[in-house]
Formats: sequence, C-alpha cells, structure tokens
Amino acid sequence: MNNIFETLSETEITQRILDGEKPLYEIIVRRFNPYLYKIGRTYNYNHEDTQDLMQDTFIDAYKNLSQFEGRSNFKTWIIRIMMNNCYRKKQKLSFKNEIMQDANDASTPLFVSSNNNTDKVVHNKELGNVIEKALEKIPFDYRVVFSLREISGLNVAETSELLNISETNVKVRLNRAKTMLREQLEKIYSANELYEFNLIYCNAIVENVMKKINEL
Repeated sequence: MNNIFETLSETEITQRILDGEKPLYEIIVRRFNPYLYKIGRTYNYNHEDTQDLMQDTFIDAYKNLSQFEGRSNFKTWIIRIMMNNCYRKKQKLSFKNEIMQDANDASTPLFVSSNNNTDKVVHNKELGNVIEKALEKIPFDYRVVFSLREISGLNVAETSELLNISETNVKVRLNRAKTMLREQLEKIYSANELYEFNLIYCNAIVENVMKKINEL
C-alpha cells in the first residue's frame, strides 16, 4: 500500500472507502491489527480464536463504516466492536464487580517504551508467554483496564466509555492491576512487548479480511 495513503486519518480513509475505494480498507486492517490482537488475548482467547475474532471485527466494522461519525476516536470505535465480539463469545461467563477502594490515579505509566510502533518490535515468544501467564492470573475486570490503558494507550475517559464504568473506577482498577504486576514485570519488560502481533500473522489477517470484503 502506498505510503501516501498510510498518512491519511481514519476519518479520511473511511470516507474514501465509502466513496468506493474499497482497497484502502487494508490500511485500517494493518493499522489496528496489533490493538485488536491485544484485546483478544486480554479476554484469554488463544491465538487462533483471537485471529477469528479479529477477522469478524474487521468485517463488522467494514459493514458499519457509515455509522462511524467521527465523534469518537476510530481506535475506540473498533476496539468496542472487538470487545463486544469477545464478550458475546464469553457471555456464559460472569464477572463480579469489585469493591471500590483507593481511587487515586498514578500519573506515571507502569511501562515506559521508547518505541510505540508495535509492528517494529522483535517478536519474543518466550517473553510473551511469561507475561501472558502473569496477566492471566489477574481478574478480568482489572486485566482489561490494564490492557486498554497501558497496552493500547487509551486515556481514562476512553476506557471509561468502552467499559461503561466511571473514570474513578478505571483509576481504581488500573492501580490494582499495576500492584499485581509491578514486582515481577516493571523492571524487566516494556508494554509494547506484551501480546506482540507478529507481522506474519498480520499479513494473513489482511489477506483474509480483504478477500471477504471484496465478496460483499
């Protein structure tokens, strides 16, 4: 895909797709593959199930592009679709609400990365397994807030909107998640190494999604 197109905003891309430039949807898929992969793994889906959910999400988003009005961030919009798909797959499970405690927000992120481009991070399978196992031990309500805030980079307001909880509750859950992980992770790993989505898998998702939307 031409680098000129890759500089377009999501609003510009979606409008051009709606105007008939369907191939531009590849930019959307490549741009948001890493974020959706992290969401799927946050719900404890395995690699294969996560890829299936990602593909479903991209197809759903494509079918509903006309409903994206630019009032919210596109990343928030498509993550919400992914989360809804993940939830529907796990709707037989229920998660208990925690008791509110300390609501002070930590201004310094738990992980500090010098490179936010996850596509350029070297994939380390052993590292990924260690961190995934650690995060799996954290209750879902905290894990998903940690994933949205620290890994996907959403702010408190966006996270609150996605999870339909108060901003105070977002801060509480994030602090608790950080407490659970801090000792074993903070001095060793950076956030963009978590749940890394290898470019090999990215290309496969792009190919599958583009094939399906071309059939629509």
